[in-house]
Amino acid sequence: MNAYEALKTYFGYDAYKKGQETLVEGILQGKDVLGIMPTGGGKSLCYQLPALVLNGVTIVISPLIALMKDQVDALEEMGINATYINSSLSESEAALRVQEIENNTYKIIYVAPERLNTIGFKELAQHLNISLIAVDEAHCISQWGHDFRPSYKEIPRFINGLKTRPIVAAFTATATTEVVSEIEKLLALEQPITAITGFDRPNLLYKVVKVSNKFAYLLDYLQDHYPENTGIIYCSTRKTVDSLVKKLREKDIEAVGYHGGMTQDLRQQNQDAFIFNKAKIIVATNAFGMGIDKPDVRFVIHYNMPQNMEAYYQEAGRAGRDGEDSACILMYSPSDIVKQKLILQNEFMSPEREQLLYKNLQYLIDYCHTNDCLRSRILTYFGEKSLSSNCGKCSNCLESAEMVDITLEAQKIFSCIYRAKARYGVAIITQILKGSKNKKIQTLGLDRLSTYGIMKEYSTDVIREITMTLAAKGYIHVTTDQFPVLKLTERCRNVFSGEEKVYHKKNLVEKKESLENNSRNKSKKLIEKFEEALFNQLKELRMQLSQEKQVPTFVIFHDAALKEMAAAFPQNKVEFLSINGVGMKKYETYGEAFISVIKSYCEKNNIVVAESIKENIKEVKVAQQDKEQGLDRYVLTYNCYEEGLPLEAISTKREMTTSTILQHLKKCEEKGKSIDWERFLNDPSKETKILKAIETVGFEKLKPIKEALTEEITYDDIRIIIYKNKLSKVN
Repeated sequence: MNAYEALKTYFGYDAYKKGQETLVEGILQGKDVLGIMPTGGGKSLCYQLPALVLNGVTIVISPLIALMKDQVDALEEMGINATYINSSLSESEAALRVQEIENNTYKIIYVAPERLNTIGFKELAQHLNISLIAVDEAHCISQWGHDFRPSYKEIPRFINGLKTRPIVAAFTATATTEVVSEIEKLLALEQPITAITGFDRPNLLYKVVKVSNKFAYLLDYLQDHYPENTGIIYCSTRKTVDSLVKKLREKDIEAVGYHGGMTQDLRQQNQDAFIFNKAKIIVATNAFGMGIDKPDVRFVIHYNMPQNMEAYYQEAGRAGRDGEDSACILMYSPSDIVKQKLILQNEFMSPEREQLLYKNLQYLIDYCHTNDCLRSRILTYFGEKSLSSNCGKCSNCLESAEMVDITLEAQKIFSCIYRAKARYGVAIITQILKGSKNKKIQTLGLDRLSTYGIMKEYSTDVIREITMTLAAKGYIHVTTDQFPVLKLTERCRNVFSGEEKVYHKKNLVEKKESLENNSRNKSKKLIEKFEEALFNQLKELRMQLSQEKQVPTFVIFHDAALKEMAAAFPQNKVEFLSINGVGMKKYETYGEAFISVIKSYCEKNNIVVAESIKENIKEVKVAQQDKEQGLDRYVLTYNCYEEGLPLEAISTKREMTTSTILQHLKKCEEKGKSIDWERFLNDPSKETKILKAIETVGFEKLKPIKEALTEEITYDDIRIIIYKNKLSKVN
C-alpha cells in the first residue's frame, strides 16, 4: 500500500493538509525531516502515515501519558496496531506489551523520553527493526525554548546507541528561529527536509482585555458561551486554580481543576471529565494541555498572563483544533507581571537563560499594550511576516475604539525618565508622575524632581498603561532584568520635539473597562449548509458509542465529519467513505449505525438526496481546504474574476457551482470590490425581461421569476440582474 492509499483507507482523507506531503514523502525517501506546524495542522499524520508504509516499527517519543493514550485509541479505531509503554501500566501489563512488541504486533510504539535509556528498553530496542523515530514536541530539547525538558537530552544518546540509525523526524507547533536551529543541531538531523507551514491560525480570534474585576468579566463571557461550548481557563498558580473553580461552582458553572499539586488520580479524573464532555470547563495551570487532542475547545481564557509568547501561543492554540472559529482571550493586569517574575526567580537556571526568559516576558507585556494587530505581533515573534495591517480577527483590529492624542502625556513620561537618570522601573516612575507620598520616593529625593506630580490628575493604572504602551511602541526600552529599568530610545526625540504625534485608545486612557465586541464579527463556519437536527442526532449516537467504548467522542468522529454527513446524507458504503475522516475501519465499525440514522431522518423529512446536495458537499470541502491553508475563499474567487475569466471558467477553476461563484462576487462587491455584472450577460436584452418579471412577481424567490420567463433565461441570469441592481437577498 502506498502513502495515498493508506491516507484514504486508514485516515479517510482524499488530500493532504499544507506541508504534510513534503514531510511524508521525505520520510518515505529515507530522509530526516523537521516539521514546524501549528496546533491542528496535522503533525501526527506526518509520522503515523509513513509508519504504515515503512517495513519496520516506528518509535514515537512523546512527553505526556495523556497524549499517548488518546493517540493509541484513535489509531486502533482506524485499524492501526499501536501501543505505548509508560508509568501508567502495571508490571504485568508492561511485560505483556514488551512481549507483543517482540512478536512484531505493533507498527507504532509511543514512549516517554525518560524511558529511552533504561536498561530494559535499550535491550528491547536492539532487537527491533526500527525504521523511524518521531520526536513530538521537539522544542523541549532546546534550553532556549519556553518548555525545556532535560529528559529530551536522552534522545540523541538513545539514537546513537542503536545498531543502525533510523530515519529521524522532529515535530513541534511552537519554536522561534533560534529554537528551530537548536532542534536540528541537538537531534543531529542529517540535512533534514524542513516544512514550516506558518504560525497563523486564521480561525482564532485573539483578544487582550484589561479589566479591574476579572471574575465579573469571566462570568459575563460565560453567560454567552456556557454550557454550549467547552473551554480552558489558565491561571498562573495552583491557589488561583482552586479559588476560581470554587467560585465558578458557587455560580452553578460546572468546572474542574488541574494542577501539579493534585494527586495523579484526581488530575486524571478531572482531565477525563473534560475530554469526555462531562465537564465543559477546566481551570488549570500550565501543567495541563500539551498533547491534549480535544478538537472542539471553543475558547481558551488566560485568567493570568503566562511567562512568554511561546507559552501563550501554545496554550491559546488548544482552541479550535477542528478549524472552527474559537476565541483566545488574555486577561491582563499589572499584578500578573509580578507573579511571573516571582515564578522566574524561584527557578534554577543559567544566567543566560534567565536573561532570555525576562526578555521573552517583556515581549508578551508589550503584546498586551500594543495598539497594533495582535496576530501580526505573534507572527513577528516567530520570525514570520504579518499578513496585513488589519487581520479582522483580533480585538485591536475589530474594535473601533476612538484614538486620542497622548503626545503631551508621552512627553511628560519621557521627561520623568530622563530626569530620574533612567535608573528606575515603571512602578517608581508612575509614583513620581502621580506625586506619591511614598516614603521611598521621599528618601530617594525623587519628590524634588520637576516632573514630580505633573500627572497627578491621572490614575496610577492609566499612567502605567500609557508608559507600557510607549514601551510597546519602541519609545522606551525596558531592560530585561529581574528588576527592569526604563530607558529612552532614539525614537522618543521626534515626540519630544513635537514632530511626531502619539495616539492611544480613548477607553483605556479614560480607564473604562474593556467590553467584548458585541458583534463578535464571527466569520462563517466551514460547513454552512447542513441539517442541524440531523447533526444533533448523529452527535447523540456518537456520545452513546463513546460511552460504550470508553473513548472520547472525537476519537470516533470529529464534529466536522458529522456536519459533512448532515450535509451530504450518505446512503451507502461508497458515499459514507467519501466523508472526510472516514476510513475503511471506521466504516466497518460505525457505518451501518450512522447510515441508519441518516436514512431514517431523510425518510421522515422527505429529503431526496439529489445531485445538488452532492454539489453542496463538494463546495464545502473546497471551502474547508481553503480555510485550512489560511486562504480567503472570496479573495480567491475575485482573483479569478480579475484574470478576465468567464463565469464557467471561474466555476471550473474554483470547483464550485456558478451560483456559488456569483454569491462570492456579490460578497466581494459588498466589501468594496468593483464587479462588472454585465460582463456575464451574453444577451443585454435579458435585463429588461427579468426586471419586468420581477416587477410582476417580486424578487423574494427565484422560482416564480424563472417561471415567468422564457426557457433561455437561466437562474444565473436572474441572479446577475438582481445583484447588478442591488435588490434584496433572494432565497
